[in-house]
Amino acid sequence: MTSIDEWIALAKAETSLTIGKDWAQGRTVFGGLSAAILASAMSKEVTDARPLRILNISFIAPLLVEQEASITVEHLRDGKNVTQMQARLYQNGQVCVQAVACFAQDRSSSIAIDHQLSFDLPPPKKSKFMPLIPGVTPKFLKHVQLNFEQGQLPFTGSKVSNIAGWMKFKKAPKELSVAHWIALADAWPPTVLQMLRWPKPASTLSWQIEILEPHLEIANDAWLGMDAMTKQAGEGYVHTEAHVWSETGHLLMLSRQCDTVFD
Repeated sequence: MTSIDEWIALAKAETSLTIGKDWAQGRTVFGGLSAAILASAMSKEVTDARPLRILNISFIAPLLVEQEASITVEHLRDGKNVTQMQARLYQNGQVCVQAVACFAQDRSSSIAIDHQLSFDLPPPKKSKFMPLIPGVTPKFLKHVQLNFEQGQLPFTGSKVSNIAGWMKFKKAPKELSVAHWIALADAWPPTVLQMLRWPKPASTLSWQIEILEPHLEIANDAWLGMDAMTKQAGEGYVHTEAHVWSETGHLLMLSRQCDTVFD
């Protein structure tokens, strides 16, 4: 099995990749890994201290496991303080995943407002992990540990549509970089799958990420917190908003997704 660290390193060194079944999410590559790969491929081309601030991902076509995919990176604009780039994963002659990213230097400003949100769940001490169920849970979860604190497991007929809990890699990476945060943030099932009583497929159409603390150093084996709220769902589309937290209460990322559910 190839670790998350190895994929991130390969994304910075290679222009083509073949991802194995252990990172599968149904018939496709785990979306969080695809996003982390594209973010890493773009970051290698940033020559100064411009951290990733915004990442927009479109999942256009299935990116299949065990088939070669190529990576392209295009500079849209390199300004004095901000670099805008676009990256794509191609397979079988078509775009499968597309990302547009904004890398921006720190700026001096008199305005400083702390976030008005909080995450009150203590890091887990007892196991409430999402179990691995062959044929139901995606294979990539062998790399990721999810601890549900609020909400229910998928396909349990829940009356609620929000999720909160903790996440980490089962094998601690060498460092918990922003690319690792991105991969982890997509590991949770869509918020509304818990409302279904039987397994049904779902997929993400678009995903927007805003990085709030790009310079924060976090221990490589630390938990990251996640709370995700369903803002609206109907006609087969689900719109969610989520926050990613450090164990120390720092708000690391804002996340918005549009998912499709085939029920």
